[in-house]
Amino acid sequence: MDSLVSYAIAGAVLLFFVRGYLKGLKKKEARWQAAAEKGKLFSGGPRAQHPHIDVTYCIGCQSCTTVCPEGDVLGMVGGKAAIINGYKCVGHSLCAEVCPVGAITMVMATPSMGAEMPFLTPEYETNVRNLFIVGELGGLALIKNAVNQGRDCIDTIAGRLTSEHARREIPGVCDVLIVGAGPAGISASLRAIENKLNYVTIEQDQVGGTVAKFPRQKLVMTTPVEFPMYGKFKKMELSKESLLAFWQKVMQRADFQVRSGEKVEDIQRGPDGLFSIVTSKAQYRSRAVVLALGKTGTPRKLGVPGEDLPKVMYRLIEADHYVYKKILIVGGGDSAVEAAMGLANQVGNLVTLSYRQDSFARIKARNLERIEKCMRSGKVKVIFNSKPIEFRQDAVILDVKGERHEITNDFVWIFAGGSPPNDFLKKIGVQLGTRDLTLEAHHEAQEATAGKKELASIS
Repeated sequence: MDSLVSYAIAGAVLLFFVRGYLKGLKKKEARWQAAAEKGKLFSGGPRAQHPHIDVTYCIGCQSCTTVCPEGDVLGMVGGKAAIINGYKCVGHSLCAEVCPVGAITMVMATPSMGAEMPFLTPEYETNVRNLFIVGELGGLALIKNAVNQGRDCIDTIAGRLTSEHARREIPGVCDVLIVGAGPAGISASLRAIENKLNYVTIEQDQVGGTVAKFPRQKLVMTTPVEFPMYGKFKKMELSKESLLAFWQKVMQRADFQVRSGEKVEDIQRGPDGLFSIVTSKAQYRSRAVVLALGKTGTPRKLGVPGEDLPKVMYRLIEADHYVYKKILIVGGGDSAVEAAMGLANQVGNLVTLSYRQDSFARIKARNLERIEKCMRSGKVKVIFNSKPIEFRQDAVILDVKGERHEITNDFVWIFAGGSPPNDFLKKIGVQLGTRDLTLEAHHEAQEATAGKKELASIS
């Protein structure tokens, strides 16, 4: 009798935990399905390196879904891992590293996803001698990669100048000109100072690059990041504010020579091997050039008063970080419509889309169907025949058929086109093509493992 009671109690306890496990699993599946539905609003899939899952070998252990620092890039569909928000992947590679059966490999996006890459040597040099590309434009999006590449290519340049006995000064010619003052450009600039190079850094916007526009509090690292002259950031998570404070600290250096608000318009290499660089404000000559531009290119601005406010942006990085906000989207293309629908699906947002035409005429049929559904349900308010004429801290003034309308507002995104960086690269002679970064992504995964062990040994 006692045995039966014991078995009954054990069975009840076991049933309790199994029921709890199944209930939790059901909730997870619901979250993944909801995330997948939101992900469908964005027609752009993986932008660069991302996981490829061989479902033949996937055992459904969920290790990959739980390890991803970006959240819901991966989910479980039918008991197997699947990409549900590919556009969020920035290539940490931790999913591939943690998979116990080797079912995940890191691959590049298809050419149809815009993965046309500049040709680069292992030293990050293009087909144009002494013209280098580092950071996101080179194909790997992580901050750590940008920092390392900026440092390493300056070492290459310094080594060449020494070996070629080219360190003698030529009036009006610098050793290296760095384009862009994001993580890669700042790292390159600091390394140039460290190597005592004569350099100048040009930034068309503000110091900090894309990081300055990140909405999230925490930037996730997979390995410690080491900046030249300043040492390692040993945390796996670093706040955006901490990184921007570091940028400010760098900017206070007397030898940090950045010229912001200056756009590079042309770069040509002369028969003497020296580069001539034309910007919106001046002309320069340099022995070498480092492009740390990022992938977004130069967005077209409207020239509207208040457009320089921090709340006005040209690229939506993470829609789910904006909730309970009053948002204006400007534009009538696929990017504008997808951003409007993505933000409208976040809790509490009131999204208005302003478009200067009287109808959507150039978007995908799928997007047209969905935005019309959002308009009918009231999720997105679309104001045709309108354009912004002023941005204020808490409002936007619209011109609607010649009449002024003021709407309260927290954030603005403008999607009015622009100049993609690849057009600029072609103009200056850089060859493009599809590049397989599988090995580099695999190396990233190995470094992530080494970094975690290093941090564990320190703590």
